[in-house]
Amino acid sequence: MTTITIPKKLAQRDDLIIVSRKEYEALTKLRRTSEFAPSVAQRKALAKAEKNLKAGKTLAYHELVRKLGFTN
Repeated sequence: MTTITIPKKLAQRDDLIIVSRKEYEALTKLRRTSEFAPSVAQRKALAKAEKNLKAGKTLAYHELVRKLGFTN
């Protein structure tokens, strides 16, 4: 049987989880996602938003809320 020593600092912070290698590998496979590939429409919308931002045609959150008539 293998014996390991766990540093007290690590064990006190609740940062320690022990799982088998098989479970760990299964969990890491679940976390992997493919890279986001925007559609043509999404790329156009982003380009328009960036153009508006550079031109100063944006509103701060509180300005938007006020213009939409929300209170509190």
